[in-house]
Amino acid sequence: MPASHSPDRATAKALRLSGVTLDHRGGDGRPFRVLDIPDLTVPSGAHIGLRGPSGSGKTSLLHVIAGLIVPSTGTVSWGETELSALPAASRDRWRLETLGFVFQDFHLIPELDILANITLPASFSSWRVVRSEQERAAAIAARMGLVDLRRRTGVLSRGEQQRVAIARAVCRRPALILADEPTASLDAAHADEVGALLVDAANEAGATLICATHDAALLARLERRLDIETTSPLRELVA
Repeated sequence: MPASHSPDRATAKALRLSGVTLDHRGGDGRPFRVLDIPDLTVPSGAHIGLRGPSGSGKTSLLHVIAGLIVPSTGTVSWGETELSALPAASRDRWRLETLGFVFQDFHLIPELDILANITLPASFSSWRVVRSEQERAAAIAARMGLVDLRRRTGVLSRGEQQRVAIARAVCRRPALILADEPTASLDAAHADEVGALLVDAANEAGATLICATHDAALLARLERRLDIETTSPLRELVA
């Protein structure tokens, strides 16, 4: 059985959130509001920075955009597709074809080596990762300063794991890249370098990039910056 090739690169589309709220229940059983976004439109290919204190809902917002959480009310749309109305299996397929996600907790598989972790999304759509995917993964790893691709990620430092997670998110040139504190585990010099690589990868792919970050240097690289707070809607940050 021949190895299947990766699907054509997805095209970035406009992202829109309309009337989105997200409610959780506290330890006392009472509901509390995590997100309240009357309207947010992100043009295709835009680079957005989300800033806000811990607990303000940045991670929840990224998870809502990714379809990992369905909002309590409102709609999330990618182009003409209303993601929030899709069944779980269809959202899974959309993420595989469209999304690269840098999770705050990385979600690497510690028993697998660096190369296998970076190419893991490709393995979901093919029984074998093709050579072109491996070569691209190796090239991105080198740009991230990851030299020994056969090292297991379980023995890497947090900073190295962070770079593996970013390399995995951008390897297939997704149309949408979501990054949750992508430079948090890096020192200032490496954070600046990796932040630049993340933005460059988004530019090369023509991807929409949304970063939740406290990193002022990374925020400065992004063309639009939004403040998120639990008590008020998103507001534009003045550069």
